[in-house]
Amino acid sequence: METSVSRLAWRSLWRDLRAGELRLVIVAVTLAVAALTAVGFFADRLKGGLARDARQLLGGDAVVVSDNPTPKAFAQQARSLGLATVSTMVFPTMARAPDAQGGASRLVALKAVPPGYPLRGSLQVAASPEATGAVTRDVPARGEAWVEAPLLEALGLGMGDALLLGDAQMRIARVITLEPDRGAGFMNFAPRVMLNEADIPATRLVQPASRISWRLAVAGADRDVARFADWAVQEAKKPDVRGVRIESLEGGRPEMRQTLDRAEKFLNLVALLAALLSAVAVALAARGFAANHLDDCAMLRVLGQSQRTIAWSYAFEFTMVGLFASLLGVAIGFGVHFVFVMLLGSLVETSLPAASAWPVLFGLGMGLTLLLAFGLPPVLQLAQVPPLRVIRRDVGNLKPASIAVLAIGVAGFAALLLAASSDLKLGLIAVGGFAGAVLVFAGLSWLAVKVLRASVNESTAPRWLVLATRQVSAKPSYTVVQSSALAVGLLALVLLVLLRTDLIASWRQATPPDAPNRFVINVMPEQSEAFVKALREAGVQRLDWYPMFRGRLVAVNGRTVTPDDFAEDRARRLVDREFNLSFAADKPPHNEVVAGRWTPEESGAVSVEEGIATTLGLKLGDTLRFDIAGTPAEAKITSLRKVDWTSMRANFFVMYPVAKLPDVPATYMGAFRAPAKKGFDNELVRAFPNITAVDMTATISQVQSVLDKVIRAVEFLFGFTLAAGVVVLFAAVTATREERAREFAIMRAVGARGSLLRQVQRAELAGVGLLAGFLASVVAAIVGWGLAKYAFDFNWTASPLVPLAGSAAGAVLALAAGWWGLREVLNRPVVETLRKAPE
Repeated sequence: METSVSRLAWRSLWRDLRAGELRLVIVAVTLAVAALTAVGFFADRLKGGLARDARQLLGGDAVVVSDNPTPKAFAQQARSLGLATVSTMVFPTMARAPDAQGGASRLVALKAVPPGYPLRGSLQVAASPEATGAVTRDVPARGEAWVEAPLLEALGLGMGDALLLGDAQMRIARVITLEPDRGAGFMNFAPRVMLNEADIPATRLVQPASRISWRLAVAGADRDVARFADWAVQEAKKPDVRGVRIESLEGGRPEMRQTLDRAEKFLNLVALLAALLSAVAVALAARGFAANHLDDCAMLRVLGQSQRTIAWSYAFEFTMVGLFASLLGVAIGFGVHFVFVMLLGSLVETSLPAASAWPVLFGLGMGLTLLLAFGLPPVLQLAQVPPLRVIRRDVGNLKPASIAVLAIGVAGFAALLLAASSDLKLGLIAVGGFAGAVLVFAGLSWLAVKVLRASVNESTAPRWLVLATRQVSAKPSYTVVQSSALAVGLLALVLLVLLRTDLIASWRQATPPDAPNRFVINVMPEQSEAFVKALREAGVQRLDWYPMFRGRLVAVNGRTVTPDDFAEDRARRLVDREFNLSFAADKPPHNEVVAGRWTPEESGAVSVEEGIATTLGLKLGDTLRFDIAGTPAEAKITSLRKVDWTSMRANFFVMYPVAKLPDVPATYMGAFRAPAKKGFDNELVRAFPNITAVDMTATISQVQSVLDKVIRAVEFLFGFTLAAGVVVLFAAVTATREERAREFAIMRAVGARGSLLRQVQRAELAGVGLLAGFLASVVAAIVGWGLAKYAFDFNWTASPLVPLAGSAAGAVLALAAGWWGLREVLNRPVVETLRKAPE
């Protein structure tokens, strides 16, 4: 009598759960879903927080930034749409203390604001550096200056003291504790001074050559703001409108973007590898599950159950298991993501919003796809083989239905992984690399088995080695499956260990503890020798010291270029302004030549940074013409350099590879780490009053703080994948446990001692582990190089000792997993084992 599908499925599910036969499947799926959803929940909340805070960080719903006074048409268009507007101006200048109070000077970022500032967000000020900031809707009164606390310490001033700005004297009235639209950029590295816009004329600081940034912020209804933004983008492209752009949040924190991008990619990679490892664990666990249920299926077939009923019952059972494991993984991932919020949530100034339903749906979909794609095909074989083959304990070859389920599932799984990667290159390298690795591992494992069988002389080799060789070569398919699965698990672990170590090292190298924290510009040529000598006497050890001059790109290969020649906004801005150029006979040691050749003292040559070359469509051999102080100068691109703009070193877009450029009006700039000497900056400015010194200490501290948080988050999620790797190793070693038990039982029945069988087991495990570790290390070096170069953008070369270390680690891990998973095989009674093996 045939039992209903649901009744049979629930009965089987309950029995298998009690017997623990689904434990490994549940753990594998749960780990994969937890890793993916932990990253997903945090990324979703961070993205939502950034979107919500974008207006506050910009100071408006949209901002028009220009190098000249904002064209009146923009404000008129905003008012015609009913939008509120606020116009501010920001520029660098020197602030001074009165001579009676020491006369110290310091570069500041001066900001002039009108009543109504800011349109979005909140300005916070305090009555003293020690007081807590409070939100204010006011702006500085006429004759007042609001400043950041570091400026008071640098100039030796206090609240109520006078601050000299140009020709004006302002009274320090408040300390700025939070400025919503501070942004980044060179001028904003200096301490902020905020004035009422009505006080700017009295300072006489606005001159024709002043480097001023005008910002027109608008705010209003979303629909009206969108209409204004669309109009403003088109207006900025007109030939008579120059140096105007629409600011977005994307460019708000360039000094941290590369670190955060790399961190996001690495977190996604860790989650991807956890899912890939879990897929292998599920496939191996399902295979063992199918082998253990051969007798059950034989009995069901004898009792009259149809193939269709058995197939649907197992499909229902695995769907329920997948749903439970996925829900458990989502719950764990939701809890774990709070650790990411604790470590990285402070990157957004305000609290993060609640997560959307997308990570939950994605986690459930991934868990079910993972289980149905890799777990169900072996199990479906139980319902599709003839009764005689089931009784012979042979699942048989894959049938069309199982192949179809496997193909559809693998395609869906790969698509979900690519979506989860958030980066096509990262996803393709990780997923494609693992798919190719599985085929390579299988082929090389089969070849290794053949070589081993031919190389062992049974007449002279130790008995344990002969038996181990026979065990491995008797059923090569088992060995290939085991070693390939073990190699995949080790591949993920080796890859993560290597990438994590080198990625973190590259982060640390970008901003090392001795990174330059001072930038000095406007040093005149006649001051150069004396200035460098002063630094050396003060204890400065390492100095980036380069001449600097300005030039505008006016032609490429003899053809005049204008902003209208480029569609990309960044390219238009680059052509629309002057570059900072430099020259040096020797290549900067912190730059890498990626194309062409840097030849010292090569006349008529320039070296271009590869990023700006890509943006402007420049290539090796192109001839560039610059307008330098009214004089045209042509040179050919002979090399392209890779520049790390987060390194806090002196870097340039374009450099001439010569020691001198006659008739070029150059000044000097330097980057160095200031000695821990009180008053060093003030002494330097007094000795060289014309220089402009920028203190980068706060910026470096901020970058390193973010870096520390990112590294902690990366290492935390790293534990998930290590757990998934351990599950795969355990599943790979124990995949053939029953086969081993029967073979060892037969050998014990014919007189083999337990000590000999233990030697055989250890030799087999160590051999498979050595092979898997070697293969995994070699492939990890190749895949790691591809990820480092094309996904993470840092240089990486694996040590030649990696294959040796990987082989040793593989042998040790295989022995450890084998001891844990197979320890009861040799202790099981022979009669009990043979009774389960009727063949």
